[in-house]
Amino acid sequence: MAEEKTLTYKGKPLARKGNDIYYGDPSANCVVYMQILSTENKNGIDVANRVQVMLLSTDPSLSMKDRILKFSEKGSLYSALDIGSIWLERQLKS
Repeated sequence: MAEEKTLTYKGKPLARKGNDIYYGDPSANCVVYMQILSTENKNGIDVANRVQVMLLSTDPSLSMKDRILKFSEKGSLYSALDIGSIWLERQLKS
């Protein structure tokens, strides 16, 4: 039986479906949600050039609006993942 590989970044799970990316453990009190808003073609490869990043509470009793703890828009996937990982680490420590 083939072993399922889990993509991680800085030791936390990273999952992507289409333009939606989730970073962090869904059983923790928060996760990072990123949505690729636009891409540009560089040397034949589509590269994200506008990414919306949010730190979301995983508390199901809150409305979606109240779940958004932090919000930003970045010019690259790397920048979005970088700020998202910082927010997540800080939130998980508090």
